[in-house]
Amino acid sequence: MRIIAGEWRGRPLQAPAGQGTRPTADRTRETLFSMLVSRIGSFEGLRVADLYAGSGALGLEALSRGAAHVTFVENDRNALSAIRLNLASVKAADRADLRPLSAAKLAPAQPFDLILADPPYAAGSGSAVVTAVRDANWLADSGWLAIETEAKEPVDAGGWTIDAERRVGKARITLIRA
Repeated sequence: MRIIAGEWRGRPLQAPAGQGTRPTADRTRETLFSMLVSRIGSFEGLRVADLYAGSGALGLEALSRGAAHVTFVENDRNALSAIRLNLASVKAADRADLRPLSAAKLAPAQPFDLILADPPYAAGSGSAVVTAVRDANWLADSGWLAIETEAKEPVDAGGWTIDAERRVGKARITLIRA
């Protein structure tokens, strides 16, 4: 696993110990960020949330591309350790916030410009992310929500707009606009 582009391009990332997380494949991350760049343009100055963060690869990729700040939401102890190690290796702890909680139960916060979510592959997981984000008011009015689910698992946008869906191997990427 490595950072695909930006300031830390090619930098290897530490994966969490154990089987508690499923890191997003480099190819899937590359496709996701290509889709986002074609819609958002620059990541400069964006406030980003990485839900079900795992190793933090998605949020670190956003930081590498210029995001101002990333909030990592993860409740697995091994994954939190990996995120801390990865942030330290790129010296970006000052541009990040770790929230050791379940992404399914978000508390209200200042809305984010971009939310990246890679929930466990399970029926309804992507739609549950939409509900949690909407109920906690985490997405800015002009924000984007990117969700990775199992390829056969559709996402209910819950009244928001699905801008794009793409299948990449065993994954489906769904981009939603508020």
